[in-house]
Amino acid sequence: MSSLPDHLRTVTDEEEADIQRQIAADPEDEELSDEAAKKPMSFFEAHKRGRPTLQISKQQISIRLDPDIIEHYRATGKSWQSKINDDLRKAAGLKG
Repeated sequence: MSSLPDHLRTVTDEEEADIQRQIAADPEDEELSDEAAKKPMSFFEAHKRGRPTLQISKQQISIRLDPDIIEHYRATGKSWQSKINDDLRKAAGLKG
């Protein structure tokens, strides 16, 4: 028995063979093509942060409203800003 922690000990030939069998049996594992190997991506390129971008993004503005208006919409709960947007669309006669 080795005195090294598990993450530092070397893998035996039997363990390596077992690992390779498991990789070969994995249906989601695909071989890396030569073309893909030539263009490696960093983790940060492959995994973008945040929400996916919308086709029609909203524009951030600053607007002054009466306190009672803000209180009314905030009392409706989450998405209160979206409710203001919906009400403005209706008032302007625009489809949402």
